[in-house]
Amino acid sequence: MTDMRAFRDAVTEWAAGSPGGPANELAAHLRVRTAVLLEGPSDVAAVEALAARHDRDLAAEGVCVLSMGGAMNVGRYVSLLGPPGLGLRLAGLCDEGEQRFYDRGLERAGAPREGFFVCAADLEDELIRALGVARVEEIVRAEGDLAAWQTFVHQPAHRGRPPHQQMRRFLGTKKGRKIRYGHLLAEALESERVPAPLHDLLAHLRPERRSPDSARG
Repeated sequence: MTDMRAFRDAVTEWAAGSPGGPANELAAHLRVRTAVLLEGPSDVAAVEALAARHDRDLAAEGVCVLSMGGAMNVGRYVSLLGPPGLGLRLAGLCDEGEQRFYDRGLERAGAPREGFFVCAADLEDELIRALGVARVEEIVRAEGDLAAWQTFVHQPAHRGRPPHQQMRRFLGTKKGRKIRYGHLLAEALESERVPAPLHDLLAHLRPERRSPDSARG
């Protein structure tokens, strides 16, 4: 069955140099209205998990959440999916240190800055701060990674760092760990603890409601 993952894959191939025909066809078939541009797959996992936690089916809403493989690729994705390309509504998250790449790419494509929200360090840092290191440690224990975490914090290179920085670093030390914990940490968030960038992104992605007058027109 054709689904949003097929469109995501087609866009990734298009950005890598393949023809854009398949992405164009799938966008029309799936009625894609919005592309959410994120730096990596762990960000995608977190956004999709939090949306599901709040009973949001982004794909059904016409929203495709994409990993660009790094902030420096944002100009390419904006040109393909924004005003110069498919003309989709664009949104996303960016790290504060990478914001210049987003600003430049959006400006060159003539795309609005509205809908892009900034994480102070990165999304993992936002999630760890929101949950607290103690709660994240509980999740790490439940996942069977406690011994690895304890070994990590006792290494000389990581001693003396603030606990949330240690945890952020730990989540990125093994392939696939950031993706897995991006999903788990977002899933563990209580509604009132959702970091502002994530909260604002999901609020921005809500389908536009048509007024009764416009529906009759």
